[in-house]
Amino acid sequence: MKSKIKVGAVSYLNTKPLLYGVEASAIRDNIELSLAYPAQLAQQLKEGSIDIALMPIAAMQEIEGARIVADYGIAADGNVVSVALFSELPIEDIDTIILDYQSRTSVRLTQLLCQEYWKINVKFLPAGPNFIQEIKGKKAGVIIGDRALEQLPNFKYNYDLSSAWKSFTGLPFVFAAWVSNKDLPLDFLEEFNAANAVGLAHLDEIAEANHISYYSLKTYYKDNVCFFLGEAEKKGLALFLQKISTTQNS
Repeated sequence: MKSKIKVGAVSYLNTKPLLYGVEASAIRDNIELSLAYPAQLAQQLKEGSIDIALMPIAAMQEIEGARIVADYGIAADGNVVSVALFSELPIEDIDTIILDYQSRTSVRLTQLLCQEYWKINVKFLPAGPNFIQEIKGKKAGVIIGDRALEQLPNFKYNYDLSSAWKSFTGLPFVFAAWVSNKDLPLDFLEEFNAANAVGLAHLDEIAEANHISYYSLKTYYKDNVCFFLGEAEKKGLALFLQKISTTQNS
């Protein structure tokens, strides 16, 4: 029996439209799907326990042979809403930022924006399990994913990281993409790419099926998240990888 291709995806609301078609199409019989948070997926791909991961793009640089294998991912051209710096004080008054451990991309983007865009000198701390409770006074925190949507009304200041990147560079920002580090059958990749597209025609249905009380998923899926990685998204992705590579090597 032919072995199934192991696919790992982020367990956030923003992946529902991409997984909709994957789970509903015939390709579902040929894959073994697992869900985790972004940093775990990058580690699993690196270890070889999965074959494809919807993973943070910043982690690609740490995985030999990593390349994007589909036209779809998680990006934004302006406000993404679900990746933001939350604070009780304006950004020029903070001195510490707690970094959400779930995504390397959000961590690196925050550090880059602090250095090159906001031009603030702050101390960075790794987040613990209950770090949201520590965001007070001059200590801010980056929150991502479903937790960020839930925290929108709870802080006076909310700096959307994708919006800041757009203001800084004029380009969209890509948070995650389908990545593999091995050769996979071309017919499988074509079928997998097509399956990703299916959910984009069912966004209203997916939003209703996953309803949350604290933010409109129809707005999120249609106005905030970009699922197709076009030329502008690819330019933004390349610029980000180039910038963090330069920073790492300097």
